[in-house]
Parts: sequence; structure tokens; C-alpha cells
Amino acid sequence: MTTTLPDASPGSLRRFLHGLPGVDEVGAVGRTTALGTRSIKKDAKAWAIDTAISMVDLTTLEGMDTPGKVRALCAKALRPDPTDPTTPSVAAVCVYGDLVEVARAAVGDAVHVAAVATAFPSGRASLAVKLADTAEAVAAGADEIDMVIDRGAFLAGDYDLVFEEIVAVKQACGSAHLKVILETGELRTLDNVRRASWLAMLAGGDFIKTSTGKISPAATPPVTLVMLEAVRDFHAATGRLVGVKAAGGIRTSKDAVKYLVLVKETAGEQWLSPDLFRFGASTLLNDLLLQRQRLATGHYSGPDYVTID
Repeated sequence: MTTTLPDASPGSLRRFLHGLPGVDEVGAVGRTTALGTRSIKKDAKAWAIDTAISMVDLTTLEGMDTPGKVRALCAKALRPDPTDPTTPSVAAVCVYGDLVEVARAAVGDAVHVAAVATAFPSGRASLAVKLADTAEAVAAGADEIDMVIDRGAFLAGDYDLVFEEIVAVKQACGSAHLKVILETGELRTLDNVRRASWLAMLAGGDFIKTSTGKISPAATPPVTLVMLEAVRDFHAATGRLVGVKAAGGIRTSKDAVKYLVLVKETAGEQWLSPDLFRFGASTLLNDLLLQRQRLATGHYSGPDYVTID
């Protein structure tokens, strides 16, 4: 796809976003369904499970989170299967900003610490509050920030406001990476998902993320397909690599493997890395560990093989 990027002239961003090709929703569903039927051989499945483990942002975002719960989560992030040191660590732990310092002390530099910010999950706060939220998390040790866009502004067509907020938050991140949460379940159409994806990348996002995990639907294969197409086309137009994070509702190894097939067939093998693709999850890791153990031993372990998060 040949893309002429927007300039600084009035209305340029709107014209660009509304000039993007429309999404064939039926086609998107059909393609993801077809890719989901691919059979995976045992060796490839073992690789896919380890790769998926290494892509997990192990997450706890509950009002009842405690320092003790976060430390336990961090221990699991570092050594997902204490009985098998060959099991890879996860990519990151993801927590609320006030628990970042606890997480960083627990993991050191071994895995990333991601903090949700900018009035997560609603995004309903002033820009000053959002920037303070971001700066405090970075100062506490977060090297990744997961921000939420103002969906109300986006749906009202105020693209410049959303763009400017992302730019400002990116600046507040300093050297930390910025993941921009689109909350695709509230965007209503795949055309809007494509527009929001491009807007977030143009504003400087390092990742585009499907969802907060707090509303349904969250991540879906058609939504992720559109976002993967967007990062692929953005790279072709700009040379800049942007990652995708699928978050919310991905609970089984089977589903994770389907997403990896989707990544490879849509964006390409370069995105099969924790640097460019992540799963935001709390329960997915347990099923990945159970399936990994089954592949190694030929049988399933009991329910006490993995910890309950």
C-alpha cells in the first residue's frame, strides 16, 4: 500500500485517517477463521509455546492488589515453572502505577515492568493528571507505560486532541516504551480500529494494544488482524517498527498459537518477538505451562502444577 503521510496543515490528520482503505469485515473474519485451522506439528508447537510464554505481559490490575500479590506474580514472571529452568521468563509484569516500585525491586532488570497510566481504564482525566500519572510510574521504575486513549474524543472525531495527548504522554515517558491502548471493543467498527492504530503510531506509540481487559469484547482475531496490517503498512511507509499487544480474553495455548500464526502470516516473522508482539494476560500463562509439560512428558499434570494468580 502506497501511503502519503499527513502533514501539519489543518485537517490533514482527518483527511489521512478517513482516506485509509476501508476494512472488509466479512473478509477479516474469514481470513482469521481460515488461519485458525492451520495444523501445527509437535516441534513447531513446542517452539510456539515457549515463544508465547516469552511474549506474556503477566498482569494484575485489581483493586485488591497488594505488594505481596505483586511479589508473587514477579516470582512467577521470572521462573514460570520452578521445576524446569529451561522455561523462558515472561516479557513483563504489568501493574498499577503505585505498585511499580514493588515490582521493580522484585524483578530487577530481568523482565520489563509495565504500568497502566493515564487514568486507566477510562481515560477520563485532564491531561495534567495523565502526564503526572505517567511521570510517577516512570520515576518508580516502569520501563513500559500502557496508556488509554480518549475514546470519547476519538469517536467524536477530535483526532487532533487524541494525537496531541499521545505525543505528550510519549514525551513524559522519557526512555520508557509507550503502549497505546485503543480499547477496540468501544470503537465499534474495524475501520475505526484501523484509523486509531494509524493515529497512535503517527503520534509516536511504540506498541498499539487492543484493550484494557476491563470490557467485552477485548482482543479478537479480526481486530488483531487489522492492527497487524496497520503496523506492517506503517513500517513499509516509514521504516519504523511498531509492536502489537493483544490483551483480554486470550486464555488457552490453542488460542495463543492461533495468534502467532496470524502474526506470521500478516505482519511477518520479524514480529514473532517479544519486542514486537505481546499477550496481555493473567491466566494464559498457566495453560501454556500445562501444555508445555504435556509435550515434554506425554501427560497432563494435576491442577496444583501451576500457581493460581
